[in-house]
Amino acid sequence: MWSATIETIWMTIFSLVLVAILGVLLGLLLFETTGSTNFWARLVHGLTALFVNVFRSVPFIILIVLLLPLTKNLVGTIIGPKAALPSLIISAAPFYARMVELAFHEIDHGVIEAAEAMGATRWQIVYKVLLPESSPALVSGITVTGISLIGFTAMAGVIGAGGLGNLAYLDGFQASNNTVTLVATIIILLVVFVCQTIGDFVVKRLDKRVAN
Repeated sequence: MWSATIETIWMTIFSLVLVAILGVLLGLLLFETTGSTNFWARLVHGLTALFVNVFRSVPFIILIVLLLPLTKNLVGTIIGPKAALPSLIISAAPFYARMVELAFHEIDHGVIEAAEAMGATRWQIVYKVLLPESSPALVSGITVTGISLIGFTAMAGVIGAGGLGNLAYLDGFQASNNTVTLVATIIILLVVFVCQTIGDFVVKRLDKRVAN
């Protein structure tokens, strides 16, 4: 049980870090190319939006099967915690990217215009305006995404990805041992609770509208 818990936490944290990076990049790309009249910018926006919409819509359990060849080439195996990472990242990054794009669009446009009037470059606007101003929403989004990833790791465990899902299925369900299934479920709920608590705390610290 302890080993399975560590595997679930490892899969969640590792994939969440990469999802955060990829999601911010995709969300920024969508935001920057929205409404552009430039042909290439519109093309990039269309392709990015297509990627995000397609992989956000495919059920995770089906995505795992579809990505088996890619998983085999990337990590050299289709079972174990490492084998779950490509599917976890590709399924969650588009989901988070839409949250990032929405967070950027909710920023007061006057703040961006003020930065532009002061001569800030586009990259300066990104890391001095967009990211700081949207940080509460970004953290809230990654918290929701992290909780979804915990659920995804449980589903991945059913097909041999390891973790609590795999333990609950093999040693619990198939062995007709309800105690194992119940304990694995409780641990997953505790991990979700800890993730949500940390996320809420960070959001409260970052949100300027909430008194610390």
